[in-house]
Amino acid sequence: MKRVTVVLISLVLCAFISSNAFAQSNLAFSGIGVKIGLVDPDDVDAALEFGIFTDLGRITSSISLESYVNFWSKTEDITGGGEFYVRDFIIGAKSKYIFSTANPTIRPFAGAGLGFHILQSGVDIPAIDLGGGMIIPAVSEDDTEIKIGLDIGGGILVDLNQSWAIQGETWYSIVSDISQIAIQVGLLYKLGV
Repeated sequence: MKRVTVVLISLVLCAFISSNAFAQSNLAFSGIGVKIGLVDPDDVDAALEFGIFTDLGRITSSISLESYVNFWSKTEDITGGGEFYVRDFIIGAKSKYIFSTANPTIRPFAGAGLGFHILQSGVDIPAIDLGGGMIIPAVSEDDTEIKIGLDIGGGILVDLNQSWAIQGETWYSIVSDISQIAIQVGLLYKLGV
């Protein structure tokens, strides 16, 4: 009997806490922005990264939700001729814990999320004439893989006025074979929801 009472009280408390958290939620399409940054992937030189992101509102009063689409590409020359390239198209979502500050227009945050990385890599090597009629034919190979990455990071969001905010952030994405760190700055247009 005691066990049943403890379980029922626990369920009621969990339902009460959940209802309070959801009462503070405001999930809605609240803004859209663009960002640019520098990404440094494993085993590849740093590259420019471009992206679009959306503010999807608040899960609780302190936790916001963001979706994003990013893209970067890097081409490197191969010694002896030819080139190697890597491209990453990323679609993901992040939740951010917003820290309280004395100034409500400045909001530091830390967060985590998941991203789907559509990685394309390849090599293009031109034909090589060795002389005497011997020619090594050209080689062109590419491969595309989809990998899931875990994003961990943080930054700061600063309101410029009621409609615009600027966001600076650093994220580390843990991705099999090509983990990457990105430093980005973005401009958010708030929709006033």
